[in-house]
Amino acid sequence: MMAIKKSFFFVSFFVLFLVTFACAKKNKEIALTNSNSQAFQVTFIELGSVRCVPCKMMQPVIAEIEKEFAGKVKVVFYDVWTPEGQPYGQYYKIRAIPTQVFLDKDGKEFFRHEGYFPKEGLAKVLESQGVK
Repeated sequence: MMAIKKSFFFVSFFVLFLVTFACAKKNKEIALTNSNSQAFQVTFIELGSVRCVPCKMMQPVIAEIEKEFAGKVKVVFYDVWTPEGQPYGQYYKIRAIPTQVFLDKDGKEFFRHEGYFPKEGLAKVLESQGVK
């Protein structure tokens, strides 16, 4: 009986270790995906869905920012209602969609906003980092 308990404990510990390792590796992959490999001043990450009404309202704003600040701002969109995008929602610990996350040139978050974000407000956030 004691041998069974020890075996169960060992197997449980091993499975927990593997799950923890797999999650850490996935988070590292996400972080690497979001790193600024080019010389962008800011990375603007939009976490939303193509099926969410406020998220749809953000699409023209995102397109304008991408065009106006080309080469200065890296724009990234993740649809968190899809299996591919869901890990990013978890990684950034979003509470609502859309959520906008802004990373500085070193990849550190400096600002976050939830809900629809008008272009004027978004531009002010970018200007706070020297983007013009």
